[in-house]
Amino acid sequence: ERRKEIVKQIKKMAEDSKVAVRNVRRDGMDALKKMKNNKELSEDEHAVCEKDVDKVIAETIEKIDKLCADKEKDVLSV
Repeated sequence: ERRKEIVKQIKKMAEDSKVAVRNVRRDGMDALKKMKNNKELSEDEHAVCEKDVDKVIAETIEKIDKLCADKEKDVLSV
């Protein structure tokens, strides 16, 4: 029973981490948009940067999911 509680905490922490990552993505996209509006970035540079940000965020969320699954297996198997 205690292990199930720990797994719930792990899942909550993973979800909180994903939310934090999404907030960073939003802030990054806002900064890119401001740079584009201020003519600091061209349309092409803006599009490339957005794709790069999305790629990094997707990889980070995948890592969080994998770590969560690994830790869940670890806790339940002991």
